[in-house]
Amino acid sequence: MMMVRRGLLAWISRVVVLLVLLCCAISVLYMLACTPKGDEDKLGLPRANGPTGKEGYQAVLQEWEEQHRNYISSLKTQIAQLKDALQERSEQLRTVQDHPGDPAPRAAPDTAPADLLAFLRSQVDKAEVHAGVKLATEYAAVPFDSFTLQKVYQLETGLTRHPEEKPVRKDKRDELVEAIESALETLNNPAESSPIQRTYTASDFIEGIYRTERDKGTLYELTFKGDQKHEFKRLVLFRPFGPIMTVKKEKLNMANTLINIIVPLARRVDKFRQFMQNFREMCIQQDGRVHLTVVYFGKEQMNEVKGILENTSKAASFRNFTFIPLSGEFSRGKGLDVGARFWKGSNVLLFFCDVDIYFTTEFLNTCRLNTQPGRKVFYPVLFSQYNPGIIYGHHDAVPPLEQQLVIKKETGFWRDFGFGMTCQYRSDFLNIGGFDLDIKGWGGEDVHLYRKYLHSNLIVVRTPVRGLFHLWHEKRCVDELTPEQYKMCMQSKAMNEASHGQLGMLVFRHEIEAHLRKQKQKTGSKKT
Repeated sequence: MMMVRRGLLAWISRVVVLLVLLCCAISVLYMLACTPKGDEDKLGLPRANGPTGKEGYQAVLQEWEEQHRNYISSLKTQIAQLKDALQERSEQLRTVQDHPGDPAPRAAPDTAPADLLAFLRSQVDKAEVHAGVKLATEYAAVPFDSFTLQKVYQLETGLTRHPEEKPVRKDKRDELVEAIESALETLNNPAESSPIQRTYTASDFIEGIYRTERDKGTLYELTFKGDQKHEFKRLVLFRPFGPIMTVKKEKLNMANTLINIIVPLARRVDKFRQFMQNFREMCIQQDGRVHLTVVYFGKEQMNEVKGILENTSKAASFRNFTFIPLSGEFSRGKGLDVGARFWKGSNVLLFFCDVDIYFTTEFLNTCRLNTQPGRKVFYPVLFSQYNPGIIYGHHDAVPPLEQQLVIKKETGFWRDFGFGMTCQYRSDFLNIGGFDLDIKGWGGEDVHLYRKYLHSNLIVVRTPVRGLFHLWHEKRCVDELTPEQYKMCMQSKAMNEASHGQLGMLVFRHEIEAHLRKQKQKTGSKKT
């Protein structure tokens, strides 16, 4: 019974709706039939039986319809463009942080194209952000350039031949400023989980390194002052030939990071005394987180070297040094290998150094910041000093050492063919197999070790460093070297003396002097 009542009510409702619709249709027809002809003019429509007739009426309607269709199409196009721009920006700046190892992964939008995200991640991986890429030779390694707020220290110097660039070219300056500003925006991001203790500014920026690979993009590593002493903030940015994006943010505390400086030595007491003066000022008085290991070959002048070490220890209350005597001929590779393996403490950061090297406390921090056990080794490109006797004309005009350490094309060059000064953790050095001790004499062992790292999965950081100098000394290439070693030694000797222009002036000095004499003779004949 209940079902019947419901069906009857539904049928009645449908009938009522049909009657209402029929009444509405009759009313519309009546109004159209009774509307005065002048009312059509008020609506802006042509009269049906006027001069234009029905064709004019239809033309106006079609025009209105076309205008509305164009307007709707324009709005749809603008909406689509805005969606694309917003999606691209959000994907590149945020969703890429889903990559493993990132500090704060963020979920990708549902609309993020998987192929674009995969492409960006592949570009980051190829650029050696998270792991190293195996390289065949040292020539395949793309070095970094380093920079501060005022200068760029570069290996590829172009026409200027300047080892440093100041003022920085506008396009390069704008690029690096954008990277620093992007890093500051990330550091000052209020959305971070930890509360911000202070606002970071450009004055907190210490230094950065960057390199561009033409098929991938540009990688930046920027270091800022931290909240505490010996604490730093480092940001890794990547620009995949598009908007720059933040890949990683790290907080690094180097307060307890000890550097074991290993120096192989034979004789050269005067150079060692000069080295210890630099060591005492930079390492003992200023840095204070350094151990010195001296590996000495032979008996000649050994007591003098030990005396310098003991005097420094007493005067500066410094006990963090080790003296290892070895017999036999000098071998740099053997000395460094023995010094690295002699360490009995926990894993330590090693700096392989020569006695004719000058470094600053800034370099020691750079050494710490660019190495990481099991992941990263550091091969700085040092600035090699030319012969001061040639640069300044004669011995009496040579200024004190501190005033000679200026990075200019007239004073020296980036020693990009040398791989002897390097920072790496002891565990990585042992795992890679250390030096090839079969190599005797000068050169070769450093390149061999460098190649082994290039063939591994570790990241090799290679960049010019403003706080590391190779002091000039006369180089002697002995007859006992192999032909290949002797050739390398002579090439190094030639490059160490002076710049190309200065050497040219020496080679052609007789012609230059002859020209000056002729000019004086012409001047004298005119006067008479």
